[in-house]
Amino acid sequence: MGGGTSLSSHRAGFGVFRSKGFTLAEVLITLAIIGIVAALTIPTLIQNYQERAWNTASQVFQRKLGEALKVMNVQGTLAGYTTTEAFVDELSKHIKITRICDNDDITTCFADTVTWGDEEVDMSKVKKAKNFGQNDWDTNTVAVQFANGVNGVIAYNPSCTQDPYNNNKITIGKESIGVNDCLAILYDVDGFKNPNNRGDDLRDIGNIALEGSNCAIELSDGTCFTAPFYPTALSHAECIERQSELGITDCRDGYDDFWGGAVKACKDMGSSLPSQEQLDQLARDLYPGKTIYTDDTTSWGSRDNDLAIEWKFITSPSFDFWLWSSEERSKDIAYIRHFGIMCTFRMTSIRYYSDSPAVCLAE
Repeated sequence: MGGGTSLSSHRAGFGVFRSKGFTLAEVLITLAIIGIVAALTIPTLIQNYQERAWNTASQVFQRKLGEALKVMNVQGTLAGYTTTEAFVDELSKHIKITRICDNDDITTCFADTVTWGDEEVDMSKVKKAKNFGQNDWDTNTVAVQFANGVNGVIAYNPSCTQDPYNNNKITIGKESIGVNDCLAILYDVDGFKNPNNRGDDLRDIGNIALEGSNCAIELSDGTCFTAPFYPTALSHAECIERQSELGITDCRDGYDDFWGGAVKACKDMGSSLPSQEQLDQLARDLYPGKTIYTDDTTSWGSRDNDLAIEWKFITSPSFDFWLWSSEERSKDIAYIRHFGIMCTFRMTSIRYYSDSPAVCLAE
C-alpha cells in the first residue's frame, strides 16, 4: 500500500536492543583481581613507607646526637669519665633526655627483648659494655629515653679522648660514630613499639656486637651463675683426651664421671664451675641472717624457698639440692655443697652420682 511501512522494516530499523552493563560474574572476577593485586602490593608499600620513616628518624637522631657531642668536645666535657652514668649526666645537658634508667633497671627505659640477627636478646641482661662487644671498656650500660621518642642503651669508653680545637673528630655516619671510640649506643627510633629488629627500628652506633649476659643468678656480692643444669657424664676416654685442657687431676676408671661432665660443660662455654667459697656466698643469700660455715660444719636455718624456686634450683619447697664445686678430692670424689630445707654444709660426693645439678660462673 502506498506510503505504508511494513512491520519487518520497523524491526530492521531499530534492531535488537542489548544491555551494555557488566554481569555479576564479571564484577566478582574484577574485584578478586583487585584484591589479589592489593594483597601483593599494599604490604610492600607499607613496608617501604615504614623503612623511610625509620631511616628519617635515625638520621635526625644521629644529627642531634652529633651536635651534642661536638658541643661537648669544644667545651672539653667529652672525655674523662670513669662510668657511663657520669657521661650520660653530662650528655643530658646537651640533648634532651626525659628519663635515665640505671644498670639494674634497663627495661624500664628500653624494650624487654630485641631481635639481633638470628638471636633474641634479653635486654635486662645487657648490663656491661662487653655485652656490646666492647671487652676493654669495663663499664656498665645505662638506658635513656630521649625527648624525641627514641630509646637508647649507652656504654661509655673511659679511654675516650677529645680535641676541643678539632670537631672533625666527631663524625657520625650512616651506622657508625668516630669519637675515638668514646661510646657505643643501641637505639630504637620507635621507642617501645615493635618490631624491635636490628636494621628496622633498631639501630646502633659504634659497631655493636650485641649479646646478652648469661647471668641467670646474681648473688648479693655481684657473683653471677648460669641457670642450673644436670651435666652429661664425661667418659674416661673423653677425660684422657681433654684432661689437661679441663684441668682434671685424675680421670675415673670404669665409671662415667658427672662431676667431670660439669667441668666440661662449663669449659665449653668459656667458664668454670664455682669454687667452694662462691657456693658459700650462695648459701649466705639462700639462708639470710644465718652463719654460714666454710667447712663441713652444718649451718642451720630456714632456706629462702621462694628464691631457690626463682633461681630454678628446686620446683617445690620440700626438695633439697646439691651443687658441684670446681674442686676434686680424688679420681672418685669431688666437693659439693648441700642446700637443705633447714640446713646447708660442704660435703663430698662420688663423681658418678647423677642427681646433682651444676652452675657455671657467668658474666
